[in-house]
Amino acid sequence: MAGEATKAIDKSLLWGGGRSPFSVSYGKMMMWFFLVSDALTFSGLLVAYGYARQAYLGAWPIGEQVFHALPGLTGNFPLIYVALMTFILIISSVTMVLAVEAGHRMDKKGVTKWLAYTIVGGIIFLGSQAWEWSHFIHGSAGYIITDTNAQYFLVEEVPHGKTAFDVEGFSLIANMGEENESIITGDKATSLFNDRINYVQGANMTINEYGPPQYGNFFFFITGFHGFHVFTGVLINIIVFIGVRKGIYEKRGHYEMVEKTGLYWHFIDLVWVFVFTFFYLI
Repeated sequence: MAGEATKAIDKSLLWGGGRSPFSVSYGKMMMWFFLVSDALTFSGLLVAYGYARQAYLGAWPIGEQVFHALPGLTGNFPLIYVALMTFILIISSVTMVLAVEAGHRMDKKGVTKWLAYTIVGGIIFLGSQAWEWSHFIHGSAGYIITDTNAQYFLVEEVPHGKTAFDVEGFSLIANMGEENESIITGDKATSLFNDRINYVQGANMTINEYGPPQYGNFFFFITGFHGFHVFTGVLINIIVFIGVRKGIYEKRGHYEMVEKTGLYWHFIDLVWVFVFTFFYLI
């Protein structure tokens, strides 16, 4: 019986090639290879971020204290805008699923509609991320970095019976020991004060008001790298959308290109969930 079953299989089917062993097209398989390699890249970035955070001995910024603004509103809204961005991206992933499903039914009108919604969702997410970057760069409250090794220190209240040079509500006192303190005034006090402190507002690649330089560097690189992927996905979706409108895939008899771009778009959505969790929530 086993021998007859073996003879029944065509050798050209076994060894002839030209057919995927996983019953998927060449294009979809290559897309999966790319997504796996890209997933390793994002994993490496997130692991590096986690290592830098654990290795840092000082206080690490808390997401809800950094990202608490809404466009056009004043007040404290912890992570509301980031959550809204995440919700928009998830909804765009749902519309992409509906576009792929419509393609399986050869429904050109349905593919056009849902793919258009996906593109709009991606553009809104990119605009939201651009605003988030702008707010992160310009900062909000700012803070003062002081030189802990300096001889002079700042106090909010002047000790009883003493006078001191006052700058923005602070007083500068020369610390010569508990029994030998002197008050510095005039131009010398101003010079010492300016040399001792550095007011920081916003963020760049070398310093930021939120915490250590590594925090700003990882924010720009990880969210920027993901934003580049979203931007690329929007461009690809627009190209595919034009092809759908022209009837190119209908003439081919399938909408596999929509499915392949859908895989990429779902990957972008999944990666953002991890970025949102590790960078904003934890």
